[in-house]
Amino acid sequence: MKRVKQRAFSAYIFAGLLILGLAVYMARYFSDGNLWAVSRINRGAYSDGILKGGSLADRDGGLLASSSGGVYRYADNFAVRVSSLHVVGDYGGNIGTGALRAFSPELLGYSPIGGTYSRDGHSNPVKLTIDAELQVAARNALAGRRGAVLVMDYTNGEIICMVSSPSFDPVSPPNLALPEYEGAYINRTISSKFTPGSVFKLVTLAAAIENIGGLNSKKFTCTGSTVVDGREVKCSGVHGEQTIELAFANSCNPAFAQISVELGADVLEWYTRALGLLDGHGIDGIPTTYGEITPGKDGSSELAWSGIGQSKNLVSPYAMLRLSAAIANGGVVPDGHLLFKKSGSGGNVRLLKAETAKAIADMMSYNVAYSYGKWNFPNLDIHAKTGTAEVGDKPPHAWFVGFLNDSAHPYAFTVMVENGGGGLSAAGPVANAVLQVAVKGD
Repeated sequence: MKRVKQRAFSAYIFAGLLILGLAVYMARYFSDGNLWAVSRINRGAYSDGILKGGSLADRDGGLLASSSGGVYRYADNFAVRVSSLHVVGDYGGNIGTGALRAFSPELLGYSPIGGTYSRDGHSNPVKLTIDAELQVAARNALAGRRGAVLVMDYTNGEIICMVSSPSFDPVSPPNLALPEYEGAYINRTISSKFTPGSVFKLVTLAAAIENIGGLNSKKFTCTGSTVVDGREVKCSGVHGEQTIELAFANSCNPAFAQISVELGADVLEWYTRALGLLDGHGIDGIPTTYGEITPGKDGSSELAWSGIGQSKNLVSPYAMLRLSAAIANGGVVPDGHLLFKKSGSGGNVRLLKAETAKAIADMMSYNVAYSYGKWNFPNLDIHAKTGTAEVGDKPPHAWFVGFLNDSAHPYAFTVMVENGGGGLSAAGPVANAVLQVAVKGD
């Protein structure tokens, strides 16, 4: 009898382990089954390394890429192929963040119950949120320069434009060893980080609004430079006595150096993180790069330069897009999306208090009226901030970030022209060209 009980007990343990193992397997199956199904070792999903089925289209249904039985094609239009290379990806798998790789389960029509039921290429097209016409407009505006262009609907997170340069035609790739194609596989909008220059003053301004009492009544004097901890901080002009609104419109370095020192290193770093500039962000599972900041010690010149957007600060264009979207949207940014069906289905994250977002938005509007010239952006109610980021002996990176205050066209944008020169002169026209097409296209 004792032996029978021991055997029964052993059987119970074995059955329990079996049930536990099955539960773990089923949990992994439902969480990771899509990855198993589209693994490149799965011959049912791939033929000579090429997806056997599926097609990608832009938001209007225009073909971006398709494959059937291992035979693939890209968009017929050369400009669409080149401008959309990084967001679409390539069938060779060289661009790891492209939709062809990231959304392969959707392309194959995978479901936990039916598996890859579209292995023969009969799945419905996977629509992306991007607009092919905007892609071409952004590429044309960059005119061969290295850079990144992003446009997002700040009410629902749809990314309607994502262009990285340099690019190339995936149908007939050039010699990518040539200097002009260096880094051509990298999507600069999400996988690279750059010195932000004065667009970082959006972060410093947000921290100042919420932490410096009587900020609106303060006066900041600019004589063309100031000295912080024995190091000169130069300005682009001599601005005299200014309010915070004028200091922001003038992008006055001495004023923001003073603000940064008053805030302190811990506060500046905290706001940089809280506003999402240091973290990576997923776009439908596609990872984006992390940012960096080393603000230095309290009272140091490094802290002053960090608050201006120089020193060791590095941010991704996508992180700046999220911040611009939050400012436009009352402090809240929706999850960014590239899959059309998921647009607006994700969560929202509050980056700023509503009153802080409104105060910054008002100042960004004043920037355009006072410093940038509304005539440079005809028919656009644009709120913006420029950045001219010094990067050693090379020409500065040119930034232009902001949004349209337009309920019919609620678009946030980021333009970065690598070593492009002045923010307004180099990046501003790119933003204008793309936004004009976006507005007229609707």
